[in-house]
Amino acid sequence: MAGFTFNITDMAAMMNAKDIVTKKIIEMVKTNPKVCYINSDGTGHAGPLRDLYEEFPDRVLDVGIAEMNLVTVAAGLARKGYIPFGQAFGPFLCVRALDQIHNDLAYNDLPVRLIGTHGGLSSGYGPTHNTIVEFGVMNTIPNMTMIAPCDANECVKMLEASLTYPGPIYIRIPRGEEPAVYTDDFDYEIGKAITIKEGKDATIIATGSEVHFSIQAAKELAEEGIDVGVIDMHTLKPIDKDAIINAAKKTGVIITAEDHNTLGGLGSMVADVLMEAGVPARLKKIAIPDTFVSFGYPEEIYPHYGFDGPGIAKTVREFL
Repeated sequence: MAGFTFNITDMAAMMNAKDIVTKKIIEMVKTNPKVCYINSDGTGHAGPLRDLYEEFPDRVLDVGIAEMNLVTVAAGLARKGYIPFGQAFGPFLCVRALDQIHNDLAYNDLPVRLIGTHGGLSSGYGPTHNTIVEFGVMNTIPNMTMIAPCDANECVKMLEASLTYPGPIYIRIPRGEEPAVYTDDFDYEIGKAITIKEGKDATIIATGSEVHFSIQAAKELAEEGIDVGVIDMHTLKPIDKDAIINAAKKTGVIITAEDHNTLGGLGSMVADVLMEAGVPARLKKIAIPDTFVSFGYPEEIYPHYGFDGPGIAKTVREFL
């Protein structure tokens, strides 16, 4: 496999990502009496969250290694008028508790916010812990909204926006050690993509951790005189059709980048939008091949599959 591609600046920026998200959830619990926080498998027992269990025993809970119970408990709280945030490791939340997500949350259209951590290949623990199906699964469940923030700052914006958003939301975040994409204030709306950079030659539509790498790729290509735009498609469902169509009309070349199975993910959704709109454009998907991925840290696996900045730049360069 290829070597690491993160630099020192990236490493420094990623250190506090997880803490920022945790602090925001703590703030919401303390300031909003309707917010509940439910954890599984001890994911919420570290650091300042420990005190919340004693301060808010009716609204901050840990169900243990029981993701299915987490979803059902959250559904019950939502039925009583609360806004529950349920957090668990993504590989177990999305697949193991899918029956409860489908029947208890989506069928009843309840405002539960599920947070699946260690999304994609970010856990580094191999096939059983790699969550590479959430986009496709959640996209097919009625009433469900699917979001994949690209960094901690976008997570904070998303958490704030979710307080008044109707229906259930599945939120997919990586391990929590990813470089910051947004360092200044920015506008955020669920269902509305963010154009980070305009381009003339091609447009990369990325989601989650791939947004950072897509920006790296665009910078590398700019040095070669190739003008590539970057769109942060943080909401997979409902997907921003206008952003996709406008980008296709402007550049005629779309590259999608995602830490997800190539089948049923962002690339497939973008293809559907373009076909239904009748917009002619060349499309290239950068995603995980339809296979189980071997063990390895994301800093090793991403370059191996061409998910890092140089890898994306290489794909765009060859596609053009």
